[in-house]
Amino acid sequence: MGGEKNPKLEVIRDLAPDLVIVNVEENVRAHVDTLRAWGIPVHVTYPRTVAAGIELVGELGALLDTGPRAREMEAALRARYHEVRATAARRPAQPVFCPIWRRPYMTINRDTYIHDMLAVVGGKNVFADDPKRYPEVTLEQVAATDVEVILLPDEPYRFRQVHRADFAAYADLPAVRDGRIHLVDGKLLSWYGPRIAEALRVLPPLFD
Repeated sequence: MGGEKNPKLEVIRDLAPDLVIVNVEENVRAHVDTLRAWGIPVHVTYPRTVAAGIELVGELGALLDTGPRAREMEAALRARYHEVRATAARRPAQPVFCPIWRRPYMTINRDTYIHDMLAVVGGKNVFADDPKRYPEVTLEQVAATDVEVILLPDEPYRFRQVHRADFAAYADLPAVRDGRIHLVDGKLLSWYGPRIAEALRVLPPLFD
């Protein structure tokens, strides 16, 4: 039914959905207003922390009449979340660089879900204080941070093995020197909901 920014609104209307779920970053306000004007219920989501992503599971469960199962899942996620945070708190956070794009390199500041996920699992986002949510950075700026871990996700930009070579010129950078440039599933960093369980299993060992 179209993409996030250009949905086929008339098709959605003709399907007469009981509920449309949208996200602030992915969808357009005017489209939400149009659907609501047609009498279609629209639920807006915008979690920017892992805790909020977990809470969303219970929230959607209530909306979709699957409350007991959703609350069970939410409780399990919350227990794992607190366990991972407690473990990470027992050691110093490790400076991490996590790009989301290449040519130009772009990354994230503290006002993002990815930043919070990195913090929960033991990372310290080296561009957390940049005023832009998604700042453009140079590799020289990355090298100046003495970053210890570099995560290369496969979305929204599809980083691959060959892109490790971008950092080869910075052999003294701890992440390069120690071989801590990791290719990761981008969904673990930026997709919330039930997938958080897998993220909290896979990501913490990268910061051990």
